[in-house]
Amino acid sequence: MDVLIERCAGIDIGKDEVVACVRTPAPEGRGRRKQTRTFATFTSSLEAMADWFAAEGVRAIAMEATGSYWKPVWYVLEDRQGQGPGQGQGWELMLVNAHHVKILPGRKTDVLDAEWLAELLEHGLLRGSFVPPPVIRQLRDLTRYRKRLIQDHTSECQRIQKTLEDAGIKLDSVASDVLGVSGRAMLAALVAGERDPNVLAELAKGRLRKKIPALRQALRGRFTAHHATLIGLSLEHTGYLEGAIARLDDRVDTLFATHTGPDRDGRDGIPFARARDRLDTITGVGKRAAETIIAEIGVDMTRFPTAAHLASWAGLAPGNNITGGRRGSGKTTTGDVWLTDILVQCAWSAARTRDTYLSAQFWRLARRIGKKKAAVAVAHSILVISWHLLSGDCDYTDLGGDYFTRRNTDRQRDRLVGQLHNLGYRVTLDKTA
Repeated sequence: MDVLIERCAGIDIGKDEVVACVRTPAPEGRGRRKQTRTFATFTSSLEAMADWFAAEGVRAIAMEATGSYWKPVWYVLEDRQGQGPGQGQGWELMLVNAHHVKILPGRKTDVLDAEWLAELLEHGLLRGSFVPPPVIRQLRDLTRYRKRLIQDHTSECQRIQKTLEDAGIKLDSVASDVLGVSGRAMLAALVAGERDPNVLAELAKGRLRKKIPALRQALRGRFTAHHATLIGLSLEHTGYLEGAIARLDDRVDTLFATHTGPDRDGRDGIPFARARDRLDTITGVGKRAAETIIAEIGVDMTRFPTAAHLASWAGLAPGNNITGGRRGSGKTTTGDVWLTDILVQCAWSAARTRDTYLSAQFWRLARRIGKKKAAVAVAHSILVISWHLLSGDCDYTDLGGDYFTRRNTDRQRDRLVGQLHNLGYRVTLDKTA
């Protein structure tokens, strides 16, 4: 095969050491020369590896996506981009899927893996994965951590309700939000030692005061010091989590307010805040959901040539499995689970709206394939819409809940006439002026 990249390197990554193989033209001008060295994963050793690559004039580097161990290696080499020899062009970094470059079974060592990567790279047989720029990586860390904290907060709320149930306190049967203003006041009073249901019920605020008689019954139980200890610790934990989530929200807001996407076609890049507001116009997508979507895919859609490429990368594209003329399962692949999760949540939210395109699409599909699959299909539509909004820097225009009816009026007419015939009616149609 032809050599497309004369000076390249492949890196096999482990937790404690990395093996690097550099392939360059042989000194005599015939054939290829390969050099393989092992480096520790300490920053100083990785910098020494980068110096070696620069001295050899390496122009392209490939490494496998191995857990989170590839990140320190990538960051060190990323910082050295543009500082290479010659004309200062540096090297191109490529992160590849380990399943796509799996070596043949049998002889397998770290050295052979590194040499195999370098050989594939020099022949142009590798395809790089999407690695977002540094600011998007920061947003990913923040939004993913925020989601984990929100999940912990939800678990702590459920733990409080379980403890109250054990104590015979039925507060959640009367109050819709146990951790609302009224609920927190009652829980704090219980922890402080108050047991009189009349006194506790009088702590209700706002519209909950209409339910004071029911609260008096719900707050009578066998709440002991043991329950007070558990509830007190849970309230402290929820307070800490709420403060941490608020700090993450502030940090995310700061990044969105101060950063702009890369230039495209000579125009100014899209500010992150404006891109978030664009996505916020989509049915079912709120501000925080829009932030999460941008944190996963970025604002530069030139990385994805079409919306179909983005959907395939995210694991939301229908599967294509045809062999022998028979179509197999069309199940979606595994992609960015964080992105898929938030898009499916947005799809369920859109399904609960009225007279919108996404809601009509959901219920139209749900009758045929079920609600869960319909939610995935709507999530795919939301992702495609996001690609178009970010590519065109425009707001979302809803097609309306009657879009599918307007798209094929003859079919809708025939369906309704058929239903009337099945009910025993004879129908004569006269078109209005």
